[in-house]
Amino acid sequence: MLRLADCALRPLTLADGDRVLAWRNQDRVRANMYTDHVIAPVEHARWLERALIDERAAYRIFEHQGRPVGFVSFTDIRREHGRCSWAFYLGEADAPRGSGAAMEYLALDEVFGPLGLDKLCCEVFVFNAAVVRLHHRFGFVEEGRFVRHYRKDDEMKDIVVLARFAQGWFEDRARLAPMVFEEARP
Repeated sequence: MLRLADCALRPLTLADGDRVLAWRNQDRVRANMYTDHVIAPVEHARWLERALIDERAAYRIFEHQGRPVGFVSFTDIRREHGRCSWAFYLGEADAPRGSGAAMEYLALDEVFGPLGLDKLCCEVFVFNAAVVRLHHRFGFVEEGRFVRHYRKDDEMKDIVVLARFAQGWFEDRARLAPMVFEEARP
């Protein structure tokens, strides 16, 4: 189990570019993405240049004990509507067990804390059941399903549409902390 003091989200920087590209091009990461082709360095460089100045997005690196191990993106930030979308993945295959839950916990804290939003949205391929279960554990509700919505591997795939609301997060975080972080256990 992880310690909260060992986990952090920090802003993406230009220096993270090569690492994020290597993570994003891994088969296990691409398999769960809408954009699943191998991304060329020039394509990634253009994305990174835009990402670092995009006012409607916030990109984070998840670190465990100062070591970058994952990526979190908050996109389509709509302050006027109090919402954004998000995605995340572990880049390092040897990331400590529980890193995904720690990333989700910290992401929710950031969205409903410093970012000050009311709703966090996401879309998950139905075959990615482990992530759907993780989101449910963190209080996401299924808002719907896009049936036969996206072609992947020459088949039409369903997408689960989920959202988590700020209301109740600060009570839920106290309940969830012992399931995620060692020092929060009774």
